[in-house]
Amino acid sequence: MSDVVHLLPAAATAAPPRPAGRARAHRQTSSYTELAREVRAAGLLARRRGWYLGRMGAAVGALAVVVAAAVLLRDSWLVLLPAAALALVLTQCAFLGHDGAHRQMFTSARANEWAGRTFASLCCGLSHGWWLGKHTRHHQGPNQRGLDGDVESKVLSFTPEAARDRRGALAWLTRRQGYAFFPLLLLQGLNLHVDSTSRLLDRAPLRRRPLDAALVATHWVVYLALLLLLLGPGRGAAFLGVHLAVFGVCMGLAFAPNHVGMPVVPRGGDVDFLRRQVLVSRDVRGGALVDLVMGGLNFQAEHHLFPSMPRPHLRRAQELVRAHCAREQVPYTETSFLGAYRAVVGHLHEVGLQARPTFSCPVAAGLR
Repeated sequence: MSDVVHLLPAAATAAPPRPAGRARAHRQTSSYTELAREVRAAGLLARRRGWYLGRMGAAVGALAVVVAAAVLLRDSWLVLLPAAALALVLTQCAFLGHDGAHRQMFTSARANEWAGRTFASLCCGLSHGWWLGKHTRHHQGPNQRGLDGDVESKVLSFTPEAARDRRGALAWLTRRQGYAFFPLLLLQGLNLHVDSTSRLLDRAPLRRRPLDAALVATHWVVYLALLLLLLGPGRGAAFLGVHLAVFGVCMGLAFAPNHVGMPVVPRGGDVDFLRRQVLVSRDVRGGALVDLVMGGLNFQAEHHLFPSMPRPHLRRAQELVRAHCAREQVPYTETSFLGAYRAVVGHLHEVGLQARPTFSCPVAAGLR
């Protein structure tokens, strides 16, 4: 089960700190500044335009191959194989949308935004503005209750407090959520699209809503039209279902190991930037295949410390971050690919036990 990081409430930091507190705060700030200086000196914040252009070209080429395969197999149920392949390709497009939103790709903010919007809204059909808003809050307070929406799931319970508040069918599911985690990922693709569309349709302010809505609408109009024209309603629905199910699994497998089961920061908690990002992050060991499957998010601590760092530099940055954390005695979590999912499922199972109904013996109660 995850630990809770016990920190001072934000209000408690409003008063002028004592000299020792000021010295500690200065030391902690200087610690991150020192790490940032090392990273910058190593050239790890420099843009990798060619690398990203290559990835973007590969993604577009892969999309074309998938469409061609679907056309060739349109009269056979084997067309569901390209549906699964489409999910894999769109997962890579989603990672490119993520990198563009973090301005990792190009020196121009506008070029980054257009890249992010193109791959998220147009290719994946997910609102770039919706995702950017929720993801920005996540980076501001990862695993912090009241700030990071990813901790406040409507279905899964990530903290004992949330599990104890479950009632009815949700309580039943929570008690079994460790077993239900992987099956639930099959619905995550649909859930992402529902949340994205809901955000586009609500009245809360959203930057460039008309453009975002136009790109998302274009995605769905073209996609659904192709499904109906090529496959008809039956195979088309099956194709869409397989695509969304596999996409949900891919996205869940990439994002779940990052923070689930790591320490949770209470509401109003305050901690320095280095520790805020490292203590709640889990890195995942692996080679090029893990990098591809997780879109570089397997270097979670490094990504949180340097959100605009290009993806191909994260592995080199890991060496600097790991060494720096060792010098500063900051716990740094890294595990294997399978170990990460064991930790996630184990955490969900342990938290889910908090939703068990309690039994109060009437005889014992009468003797109290």
